[in-house]
Amino acid sequence: MTSASGVILFAHGSRDPLWRLPIDAVAERMRSQHPDLPVAVAFLELTEPDLPSTVEALMKQGVAHVRIVPMFLGVGRHAREDLPELVHGLTEAYPQMSFELLPAIGEHPAMTALMADIAAGTAQLDT
Repeated sequence: MTSASGVILFAHGSRDPLWRLPIDAVAERMRSQHPDLPVAVAFLELTEPDLPSTVEALMKQGVAHVRIVPMFLGVGRHAREDLPELVHGLTEAYPQMSFELLPAIGEHPAMTALMADIAAGTAQLDT
């Protein structure tokens, strides 16, 4: 096993299959900008794959360190309680791996600034 790091974009999930498209778009952009970085998506409920399945797939790719990025704008019960509990279970199930749980993406100052710029109509697109 290598010491490779990977990223999981973790979102809530929905019965609507179109709901996941923005999360998938972020993952695709990351893959194109960082082709050597394993990037995957996982969902809490109603959408596949779930977090344990995604961790298992990354482990099979040789990933030993996983950065989990909660794709939530606000911190509700899922981000505050459910996700840390899931990560604790993963730590016990995969002692050979390390897990880094980041704060919800909506709490990041860069995201707050970007949302303000979008709302004001001043956001710059870099394609």
